[in-house]
Amino acid sequence: MSTPASTTASRRPLLVRAILSLAVLAGAVAAVVTQSPTLGLDLRGGTQIVLETQSTSTIEADAESTDRALEVLRRRIDALGVAEPTVVRSGERRIVVELPGLQDPAEAVAVIGRTAQLSFHAVTAVGPPEAPTDEGEGEGEAGGEEAGEEPQPTDEEITVTDESGATLTLAPAALTGEAVSGADAVLDTQSGLGWHVTLDFRSEGQSAWRELTAEAACQPFGEPGRRVAVVLDGEAVTSPEMGSDIACGAGITGSTTRITGNFTQEEALELAAVIEGGALPLPVEVIEQRTVGPSLGAAAIDASVRSILLGVAITAVFIVVAYRLMGLLAIVALACYALITYAALLGLGATITLPGLAGFVLSVGMAVDANVLVYERAREERAVRGRSLRTSVIEGFRKALPAIADSNVTTLISAGLLFFLASGPVRGFGVTLTIGVLASFFSALVITRVLAEAVASMRAVEDRPRITGIAHLGRLRDRLSAMDPGFMDRPLKWLAVSFAVLVVTGAGVVARGLELGVEFTGGRSIQYETAERVDADTAREAVVAAGFPSAVVQEAGEGDVSVRVVPIDDAEQERIRSAIAEVAGDATVVSDELIGPSLGDELRRNALIALGVALAAQLAYLAIRFHWTFSSGAVAALATNVVVVLGVFAWLGKPLDGVFLAALLTIIGYSVNDSVVVFDRVRETWRARREEPFGRLAATAILQTIPRTVNTGASTLFVLVALLIFGGDSLGDFALALVLGIVVGTLSTVTVAVPLTAWLQQRFPSRPKPDEVEPFAGRNAERRDDGAVV
Repeated sequence: MSTPASTTASRRPLLVRAILSLAVLAGAVAAVVTQSPTLGLDLRGGTQIVLETQSTSTIEADAESTDRALEVLRRRIDALGVAEPTVVRSGERRIVVELPGLQDPAEAVAVIGRTAQLSFHAVTAVGPPEAPTDEGEGEGEAGGEEAGEEPQPTDEEITVTDESGATLTLAPAALTGEAVSGADAVLDTQSGLGWHVTLDFRSEGQSAWRELTAEAACQPFGEPGRRVAVVLDGEAVTSPEMGSDIACGAGITGSTTRITGNFTQEEALELAAVIEGGALPLPVEVIEQRTVGPSLGAAAIDASVRSILLGVAITAVFIVVAYRLMGLLAIVALACYALITYAALLGLGATITLPGLAGFVLSVGMAVDANVLVYERAREERAVRGRSLRTSVIEGFRKALPAIADSNVTTLISAGLLFFLASGPVRGFGVTLTIGVLASFFSALVITRVLAEAVASMRAVEDRPRITGIAHLGRLRDRLSAMDPGFMDRPLKWLAVSFAVLVVTGAGVVARGLELGVEFTGGRSIQYETAERVDADTAREAVVAAGFPSAVVQEAGEGDVSVRVVPIDDAEQERIRSAIAEVAGDATVVSDELIGPSLGDELRRNALIALGVALAAQLAYLAIRFHWTFSSGAVAALATNVVVVLGVFAWLGKPLDGVFLAALLTIIGYSVNDSVVVFDRVRETWRARREEPFGRLAATAILQTIPRTVNTGASTLFVLVALLIFGGDSLGDFALALVLGIVVGTLSTVTVAVPLTAWLQQRFPSRPKPDEVEPFAGRNAERRDDGAVV
C-alpha cells in the first residue's frame, strides 16, 4: 500500500529536523572527545593581575604602547617559568595576566610590573646612608615604583642608594639596557661568587662598557670615581669598584659581563628575567589582583557539580511526573542540551568560571521552560479542540514559539550586557548564559520536537493517549478554569499591595544602606583558612590590634575568616594574616582580591549603566513586540523585582559584588519571561474577544498560564535551591538573589505587570493591532490532522 503524498510531504520537515539534530549531536560528541575544558582561575587556582599602563611626559598610554608593554611582560613571564600563563590586552590600556597555580603573587607583581629602566653610570660621590622611610610603599604599586611615576632620566646626574644604604651621586648614563642583548642567572661555586647575573652586550654596548670601565680603572683605589653603578628603576643593583686586574685605559673587554650582589637564586632569576624581557615602554599600575587557592577552587567545583546534579535529578523526576512520556522525552532533550552547551564552550575556547557554572544552571531552567510552554499548549489543542496527538504536538510548538522567542531574547539582552560591561569571571557567566540560551532554544524546538512528534505518530501511543501526559489539561488547570476571572476588575488593589511590599523592602536601602563589595568601592578582600575555629569578634580584635581599625571581619564558611579593608600592599596583608594566625593557630590565604580605587569607580559606574540599559532595552523590545501598555507593566514589574532584591540584601547586610550584579541582570532578563508568557496569551485572546473587558481577558490569561508558571518555576527553583544549600559561600548569595528574583518576578506578574496594564487600558482604551497575534506563526493558520497548513 502506497503512502499518500500529503503524508510524505508533512513528514519531510520531521526528517530534516532529525538529520539536523543527529549532525549537531555528532559534532558535539566529537568536540567533547577531542578537546579539554579551560577552567578559570577561580576553579583551578592561581592569580590574575590586571595592569593599567600610565602615560608619561614623552609617551602616551594607548593601544600601541600598551601592546609593546604586553610583549615585554610576556617575555618576563616566560622567563619566570610559570606554566600556561595568559597575557592579553583588555581595552586600550589594560593588560590581563593569568598565572595558574601561583598562590603568592607578590614576587610576580614585583617582577612583571617593574619598569626595568637599566642604566650604567660612573660614580662621582658617596654620601652617608639615608634615614629609613616608608615612601614608595603606597597602594597599588607595581614593582616598588609609585603608580604612574616616570623612570629616572638617564641624561643627567642622579642620586641613588647602593647595596649598603649609602647615597651615591652618579654621572649621566654611559649606556642603557638597550645595549644589552641577553641576561642569565648563573651559579658559580668555584670562585665563591655564588648566584650572579651575566649580561651579553650588543656590539655598540661593548665599546661603551669598555670606555666606562677604562675611565674608572684610572681613578685611585678607594675613591668614588673608581666605582661603576648598575641602576635598575632608580635603584643601584650593584656598584663595584674596579679591581687591580683591570688596566687604566683598557677597561673590561668582551661581549659579556657580570652583575654580582650576594643574590639568592630567586633574586638572580628574577633580575635576569626583568633584564631579559627588556624595559617597559611606560609604567604600569596594578588595578586588580585576584588569587584563589587550589583547594577553594576544587571545593567550588565539587559543590557546584553536586548541587547541579541534585537539582537536575529532582527536576527530571518532577517533569516526568507532570508530563509522563513527553516529560521523559524532555529529559532526553535536556541531556542533549547539556552536551551541546558543553561542546559549544569547548569549541569556542571559552573559559569556564564559577559564575559560568551558575549560568549553566540557569539556562537549564530556560530549556525546561520551553518544553513546558509547548506541552501546555499541546494539552489545550488535545483537550479543548480534540485534535490528534501529532497535530496537538505540532500546534503546541507553533503556538508556543512567540513566547519562547520573546523569553530567550529578553534573557540574551541581559547576557550581552554582562559580557560587554562586566569584568573577570562574571563575563564568563554572560558567555555561558548566552550559549546556554541558544542551545536550549535549539534543543527545545528541534530535538524535543523530533522526539515528541515521532512518538506522537506511533499507533501504540495514539491508542493510549493518557501515557503521553498531554491528553488532558491536568487537575490544576481544570480547577483554575472554573474560577471567576473577576479578580482583575479592580487592578488598583493589587498595585496597592505591591506598593506596600515595595516600601517595606525598599526601606532597607534607605535605613541600612547597600553594603558594596570591594569590586565597587576599591579595596582588598582576603579569605583565610584557620587551623582552629575562631569567632568573628576575636578575629576582629586581632585585626584591629594589627593596625586596621576600619577592616570588616566576618566568618566565612566552616572555620574561615574573611577580611575586607581599603587597598593595602602585600606587607600589610601579611600583618593581618599573622594577627589572625596568633589567635587561630595558623592562617592560610585561600582567596585574595585587590581592586584599585579607579577600577572600583569604573565598575560601580558600569553597574549602574548596565542596570539602566537593561531596563531600557527590555522596555524597547517589549514595546516593539507588544502594545505600549503591556511593555509599561512588564518594565514596572522588573523595576519592582530589582528594588525588592536590593532591599532584602540591604536588610540582611549582604555585600553587593560583581556576581550579585550578574544575578540582578539575570533577574531582569529571566523574570520578565513570566510576564511575556501571560501577555502573549492576553494578546491572543484579546484579538479573538475584542468586546470583553480587558481586565477579565487578563485574568483569564493568568489562570490559563498558571500551570506553566508552577511547573517552570518549580523546575528552576529545584536547581537554584540545591545551589543555595550545597553551593557553598562562593555561590550562596548568587543563588539567593536568583531565588528571590524568580519568586518575586513570578508574583509581580500578577500583582504589578498585569494590574498596571489593565489600569492603563482603563485610562487609555485601545484596540489590539492587526499584527498583534502570533507574528512568528502567521495569522489564522490552521492545520489538519495530517499537519498541512490550510
